[in-house]
Amino acid sequence: MTLWETVLLGAIQGLFMFVPVSSSSHLVLIQQYLADQGSPLPSPDTPEMILYNLVVHLGTMVSVTIVMWRPLKRLVRGIWRELGLWRRRRTLRHLIHLRLALLGLVTTAITGVLGLLIRAYGTGVFASPWAVALMLMVTGAVLWWSDSVKTTWRGAAQMTLLVAIVIGLAQAAALFPGLSRSGLTIAAALAMGMHRRLAAQFSFFVAIPTILAATGLQSLSLLDPASFDGGLFLSWQDYALGFLVAAVVGAGALWVVLRLLYRGYFRVFAVYVVGLALFVLLTQPDLSDAPPVDELPLDQDQIKSVQLH
Repeated sequence: MTLWETVLLGAIQGLFMFVPVSSSSHLVLIQQYLADQGSPLPSPDTPEMILYNLVVHLGTMVSVTIVMWRPLKRLVRGIWRELGLWRRRRTLRHLIHLRLALLGLVTTAITGVLGLLIRAYGTGVFASPWAVALMLMVTGAVLWWSDSVKTTWRGAAQMTLLVAIVIGLAQAAALFPGLSRSGLTIAAALAMGMHRRLAAQFSFFVAIPTILAATGLQSLSLLDPASFDGGLFLSWQDYALGFLVAAVVGAGALWVVLRLLYRGYFRVFAVYVVGLALFVLLTQPDLSDAPPVDELPLDQDQIKSVQLH
């Protein structure tokens, strides 16, 4: 992998992880574009690129801790203090930070369970560019709507189990390519009446355990040493540079996204994803003269190569 390719892929992951326009689709599209231009970059479904994608995802997790260091520090300190109060038989209702953390774990757990089901039974949807375009349209509509929400009465003290469940469902739905995790979770929180600032903070708080859980799960497929029998194309410097670039660019992107969200400017992203959806639709080949799908000599590897996720 060349230096500029490493920087480009890390920057794409860092930028689109937090900008609500679906990061996974952009990362794979860029990888496929580089391959079409003659780059010897491994295919996105190879163990090396899967590992690279996991590394840059961890880089974006660092971005969250950098930008949201102060609220994260307040949350951790509050949890530590309230754990002592809980031993004195205080009700959980009055332990705001501890309850917020537990509800975050509920959100993450719901995402994890539904995510496994979606990955197991929803692969047919992942392979359709038309479905991706439709999901991008949905993302655009959600982002456009989120700017107009005025119901902001619910603060941390009013956070409920129902709110955590709804946000978990939204985060699981974002596993479908074209749906933005940050966009859907923030919109779900706003729909449940959460304050705009808390909606953003909670969305990115739960991104940390979600990224860790997803990284750990995907890493299991890399434990087999036979996966790398073909030799190593990427060096440890590639992984390190990708991690660093994703963390730095991600921090900048998250800072900008939070400012735009607080001011109600998410419609900028809505216009972008709708334009991307139209681009996906217009660049699809004319299938009117194509043979039936069951007559096409495609194996599983070829099918995976056209997936946009």
